[in-house]
Amino acid sequence: MIEKPRIGITLGDINGIGPEVIIKALADHRLLAMMTPVIYGSTRALSYYRKLMNLEEFNYSQVKSKGQFFNKSINVVNCWEEVIEINPGIPSKQTGHAAFLCLQKVVEEAKEGLLDGFVTGPIDKNSIYGEEFPFRGHTEYLTEAFGAGQSLMFMIGNQLKVGLVTEHLPIKDVASSITKERVELKIRLMEMSLKKDFHINKPKIAVLGLNPHAGDEGLLGTEENEVIRPVIAELKNKGKLVFGPFPADGFFASSQHLKYNGVLAMYHDQGLVAFKTLAFDDGVNFTAGLPIVRTSPDHGTAYSIAGKNLADESSMRQAIYMACDIVKSHQEQLVEK
Repeated sequence: MIEKPRIGITLGDINGIGPEVIIKALADHRLLAMMTPVIYGSTRALSYYRKLMNLEEFNYSQVKSKGQFFNKSINVVNCWEEVIEINPGIPSKQTGHAAFLCLQKVVEEAKEGLLDGFVTGPIDKNSIYGEEFPFRGHTEYLTEAFGAGQSLMFMIGNQLKVGLVTEHLPIKDVASSITKERVELKIRLMEMSLKKDFHINKPKIAVLGLNPHAGDEGLLGTEENEVIRPVIAELKNKGKLVFGPFPADGFFASSQHLKYNGVLAMYHDQGLVAFKTLAFDDGVNFTAGLPIVRTSPDHGTAYSIAGKNLADESSMRQAIYMACDIVKSHQEQLVEK
């Protein structure tokens, strides 16, 4: 029997657009037919934004006892008791701490088996950063919290899937982080995810170069010849469908990405500039390699429009749908076994 997935959703920074896009996405009642949503945050914050957006018909149930979720309702787990002032568009350490409490709680309950997957609302890295969260972003925190060792930041769109060798690193540190071991690991994580999470039996993976013109035969850098090409050659010899390294600019400009199931970029902006240009509306951030399904929208807190009822919920809705789809896919694979 395939059960309805229990999907956690963290509010993220309550002064950003997270609460707004979550409310808008869950206002589509078709979602309740396919999942049991559990918001990790604050009923007070939801009430504030519900009133601000004139969506008084948006209803939810507060979870009184751990894990006792209502199947046909939007559930809310309160993650803090103190009153936190809500000022849309204004980052603060207080709301950063609240965002961390949401994240901490969803991880705790996911580890206890109370959830099948979860979606994280956008956080402000400056506000949340500190002793309790000494990480550059969600991906790094979740990789450590779940003891995964390594993971892949995998951006998923309808016609484009982009993974990253390095994630939230300063440009000056990228080249030294491009090692044979790391490139091979990320390719293997991508291949595994494409097979397990997206049902692609023989995935074709394109690998981008690090330098302009993919190094131009060593004139513009040696990483391609010394690191990336040898890894690709070795994996090809093992029967893997891995190709490259490709110059990043021409690769996307000529729509070569349409020929591949996944594209591995060397650093954050190399992959995400192209991804957000080509797949922003339907884009989802998926963390491959974790023992649980985690997705998020491909945008940030967008403080400039927070509290103005202008935020587009498309990416959040897509992130929720994708979490459900991958969980159901895993459940089906277990049934088949």
